[in-house]
Amino acid sequence: MNRTHAQRRSLDAASFGSTVTMLSKEEEDCCHSCRYLSCCSRRCVCITAVVLLLLLIIAAIIACTTALALPKRTPESRYCLTSNNFTGFLCDDRITCLLPSQVCNAANDCSNGEEEAASLCSNLPNNLPGYLIFRCGNPRFWVYSNLKCNGINNCGDCSDEAGPLASCPLCGSEWWPCTSVFFQYCNCIPRSLCQNGVQECADWSDEYVCPK
Repeated sequence: MNRTHAQRRSLDAASFGSTVTMLSKEEEDCCHSCRYLSCCSRRCVCITAVVLLLLLIIAAIIACTTALALPKRTPESRYCLTSNNFTGFLCDDRITCLLPSQVCNAANDCSNGEEEAASLCSNLPNNLPGYLIFRCGNPRFWVYSNLKCNGINNCGDCSDEAGPLASCPLCGSEWWPCTSVFFQYCNCIPRSLCQNGVQECADWSDEYVCPK
């Protein structure tokens, strides 16, 4: 019994080349109109990805250049002078000037409470502007700058009253100059304590020299 076999179509080099050429033409047409991504070849997708990447790089370079060309924003200054000539903290209203000791005191002294912001008060005194604080003789301790030279031993070692960095003026008219025997005072005591029957000065001048 004779079997008839279907004749296989021979693929010579010419027919194979024409097929490749035809597919490449279709893919090329597809890539020219890449609106239909489902028909794009891998080559087209790769080219598109490279182009998009280049565009992103160019956009990033332009953005960086623009950002560097912009003038740097000047940090907002909170420096001000209070009515009694202390350096203070300026509120957002640009009018109210707080004493340093009013900053981070758990009370809203500015209308918006900006002096109690965490950016200032979360790491005292490191986050405070330098003009609001005074470092004591022991740098681990500090006081608000308006408490320096107020006659009271706020630092505990009198560095805020008699130390070289404090640069305090001589005792005022309401104070008597002497070395106090009490921890509270340093080189001056209030005149109101003179001749009160209690030794306030190491030399007893508060009882025998200082007038009432």
